[in-house]
Amino acid sequence: MSHLNYIIKSRKGQHLKYEERIKLEALLKAKLSYDEIGAILGGRSGRTIRREVKRGTVTLLKSDLTTREEYSADVAQKLHDELGRHKGPNLKIGNNFALVEHIENKIGNEKYSPYSALEDAKQNGIEVNICLKTLYNYIDSGLFLNITNKDLPVKKKDKKRDYDHVRRAQTHNGTSISERPKEIENRADFGHWELDTVVGGKGTLGVLLVMTERSLNLEIIRKIESKSQECVVKELDKLERKLGSGKFKSIFKTITCDNGCENLDQEGMERSAITKGQRTKVYYAHPYSSWERGSNECANKLIRRFIPKGADISKYSRKFIRYIEHWINNYPRKMFGGFSSYQLANAVGVNF
Repeated sequence: MSHLNYIIKSRKGQHLKYEERIKLEALLKAKLSYDEIGAILGGRSGRTIRREVKRGTVTLLKSDLTTREEYSADVAQKLHDELGRHKGPNLKIGNNFALVEHIENKIGNEKYSPYSALEDAKQNGIEVNICLKTLYNYIDSGLFLNITNKDLPVKKKDKKRDYDHVRRAQTHNGTSISERPKEIENRADFGHWELDTVVGGKGTLGVLLVMTERSLNLEIIRKIESKSQECVVKELDKLERKLGSGKFKSIFKTITCDNGCENLDQEGMERSAITKGQRTKVYYAHPYSSWERGSNECANKLIRRFIPKGADISKYSRKFIRYIEHWINNYPRKMFGGFSSYQLANAVGVNF
């Protein structure tokens, strides 16, 4: 029989009907792939078919007393009906398919958190008729066809990392964060940055230079050749030449970094590549005190949604790195009431 005979009208956003489950059982016996079956069953995704097969698979006993796994349309329908009887009142999201599609795209494809996905929907004129807690409940319950808990940002693990030994802290004559003006702590004044480097897997050379502005959480991410003092200073020089000496000095009032070997050239980081005078002031956090650069650490977690630990950063193009930077700066933030860093920067007239 031609596959065309199985084609039905698309029911995107709806559960499979019993007739569809019968056809699914037949198509599985015909050895079609999940994507092929999904296309035949009204344009559903292969992921939807995979989840349906998992729910409706039973273990059958063969005549030789061995077992086999097989999808059963009757079992799947019975389970669906049973769940339907216990699900309680109708879902709050109802037939808001525009919101469902937006949430699945933002979380599944664009790596947004549930909060950011809802805020982005509001800003794009999509009706939002559920709260954040309800959205989490829907995801936990598996009510979305194309997203699950696995698509959410990684949650914090309680288990602490074990160390075989403790490395000795770098020592230098740089200016300690203890000497940084106290008014910088309240994050009210624009122009105070935190600087860090993100490295790839062992044996790789690619490195990211990450700079985070403390008041607006604006992000600058640049790909540099190696984790060295020369590369860090070179990238700051390049940024100053692009902005101009005066603008650089007004935007980068201070920079706070850790005690990594790549950050120890305080004089080179502070010295203007144009005027040879001082362009900024560099402060060093205490050893093993990453919380003193909390904005940096949060930014690095966002970067890791795109570049996992152990990856070879040298294989990622500069264009892709700029995409990550743009994504972070346009990301709706809970700390800003759903606005992004770019939106706040435009509101206060910050442009660079």
